Amino acid sequence: MAFDILEVLFRGICVGVAASITVGPVAVLCIQRTLSKSRRSGIVSGIGVACADTIMAMAALFFYSMLQTRIEQYNTLLRVIGGIFVVIVGVYIFSQNPVPQIRRNRAGKSSLWQDFVSIFGLTIANFIMVVPYILAFFAVFKISSGDMTDSGFGGFMRAVFVIVGFFGGASAWWTLLACVVNLFRRKFRPRHMLTINHVAGLVIGVLGIYTILSTFFDIFPNVGH
Repeated sequence: MAFDILEVLFRGICVGVAASITVGPVAVLCIQRTLSKSRRSGIVSGIGVACADTIMAMAALFFYSMLQTRIEQYNTLLRVIGGIFVVIVGVYIFSQNPVPQIRRNRAGKSSLWQDFVSIFGLTIANFIMVVPYILAFFAVFKISSGDMTDSGFGGFMRAVFVIVGFFGGASAWWTLLACVVNLFRRKFRPRHMLTINHVAGLVIGVLGIYTILSTFFDIFPNVGH
């Protein structure tokens, strides 16, 4: 039993890491915040992504049969809304002047809570793309919703450890990313941060436009987050 639980925990960790290693709006945003603000901001933003992903992993694991019907029914509308929201975020980041923001950060006026909430909301808004992505990795690592929902304490504990592992793996990845990116942070100056904001805004905006276009045209495989 103990070995079975540890194996399930390890599989959950693998899914959490695999589902997080993607280039998308939230990854770009975490990198941008680490460079323009601080390592703590990048880590907190990453934890926000991990929390949102974990909630969607729970939904995928326990309620997929119900979600599948809804997702298929409103697939086009949800993807378009999600894409528009991502474009708005990209435009906002592009238009930001990082110099006053950096001064506020140095003065201790930066809100880590705002960093967490904003990126949590962005991730949740893209659930139409994230949930199927997580489900794909559940299949790769042989995690079955049927096994998790078996009657009895064993099935419940396996489900709990999958979710705990998923959150641990995702959190570890985003923390590692922020720490690695932070190594290059002091080499950047405020004028570089303006360029970073422009690049980040453009990349995020393009990803949003891609999401909208891919809803109507089969252009490339779905990009994760």
